[in-house]
Amino acid sequence: MDSLKYYGYNPEDIYFQQDKDPKHTSKLAKQWFVDNNFNSDNIYSWPAQSPDLNPIEHVWHHLKLKLSVYDTKAKGVHELWERIEKEWNNFTVDECRRYIQLDKDIGVT
Repeated sequence: MDSLKYYGYNPEDIYFQQDKDPKHTSKLAKQWFVDNNFNSDNIYSWPAQSPDLNPIEHVWHHLKLKLSVYDTKAKGVHELWERIEKEWNNFTVDECRRYIQLDKDIGVT
């Protein structure tokens, strides 16, 4: 919250999207919203794992697909990170635009 205020964001203009993931519905998470003066008007309930609601979800899905086609599993964190970097750097601007356009086509953004 402090970083939002630092950059001049009004907490009343902040909205959160949450699915039914347990980390979003825990007592601790719910208490955080109370402690920071957020009410249900600032919290949107989304269907679980809905990549169509946020363009970055399309990107993560794309990255997971790219990583899944390797013939072997990464032998460790270093190799996994190298693969992630390689696939991330191969992600094109056109692909990114296409994912953002998907959201516009269904009226999310």
